[in-house]
Amino acid sequence: MSGVQIAFKEWGVVVEALGRGGQIVILRKGGIAEGRGGFRAEHEHFWLFPTRFHQQTEGVLEDARAGFEDYAWPPEDLLRVEFCAEVVEARRLDSLVQAQRLAGQHIWREEIIAERFDWGRDAGIYAMAVRVRRLAAPVELPMLESYGGCKSWVELEPPMEFEGTDPVLAEADFEMKLAKFQEAFS
Repeated sequence: MSGVQIAFKEWGVVVEALGRGGQIVILRKGGIAEGRGGFRAEHEHFWLFPTRFHQQTEGVLEDARAGFEDYAWPPEDLLRVEFCAEVVEARRLDSLVQAQRLAGQHIWREEIIAERFDWGRDAGIYAMAVRVRRLAAPVELPMLESYGGCKSWVELEPPMEFEGTDPVLAEADFEMKLAKFQEAFS
């Protein structure tokens, strides 16, 4: 695959959970600057952009919060990229019951899911099952002004290669988590 420039902004605590294989699910309502149509799973391959913007450790389960307190953030003028992801499945969830079926597959507290579900003009939330891969060593990039704001997708400078990345989960472990994700909707 040629260089991938697209990155997906997500709470750093969630990026860490994805990067250690604790979850394969990303839940997203959308950001303020998503445009009229709101969030969409626009890209199949992307880098994970850990952000402190809107970082709400009180919005995640206690176990996830405890491990994140020791996270070593880079200086504010740098972005550390360590993980990339491939969307395996994406679904728009139109009922809170659907979203609640994913309990135990992510680190968000139930109240946060309910708040995100009802936030904005329309009730709903997106659930993406992603296959996460790790770079051999994290890459630090200058934090550019264009990365700011309440938007999910940004273009990294420069594009980076997925080549040389390794899955964070063994195939059997990933397939088991994916089956559980799919089971929640059957």
